[in-house]
Amino acid sequence: MENGHEMHTAEHATPAGHEGHAGGGSSWRIAVSATLHCLTGCAIGEVLGMVLGTWWGWGTWSTVALAVALAFFFGYLLTVTSVLRAGLPFAAAVKVALAADTISITVMEIVDNAVMVLVPGAMHAGLANWIFWAALAFAFAVAFVVTLPVNRAMISRGKGHAVVHEYHH
Repeated sequence: MENGHEMHTAEHATPAGHEGHAGGGSSWRIAVSATLHCLTGCAIGEVLGMVLGTWWGWGTWSTVALAVALAFFFGYLLTVTSVLRAGLPFAAAVKVALAADTISITVMEIVDNAVMVLVPGAMHAGLANWIFWAALAFAFAVAFVVTLPVNRAMISRGKGHAVVHEYHH
């Protein structure tokens, strides 16, 4: 006998489209999508933080701290708004975002900020200097490459963006 609760539980036990992820190409597609989603939120926060910190003349570590805080904020915000549109209540949407994005955003932030700090002159180049923007673009590219297999591994285990993906169906 299937009542509403049992149907709801059955629907979410294995998110739609996630069967066979352990070795299939679909998990790589979902991982690319998840990593691009993470990169979008991180990039909004990173660029805003780097621009503001540089514009205000802040030191490297203050600027990095602002960029990281804003990257987490915007990364979570993108996920929260997408699952709210799917009908989840706000508190549940925040829990989903925290569960889905924390590891991905953390890896991305560690990598892209390390690259920015390690590129000679990037943090002090100023907003009008191509070195700043080239280093930031390079940092995002490296962060994407490093974060992609992390997201793929989480998705193949039903974690990370796989949690969000079930609300998009």
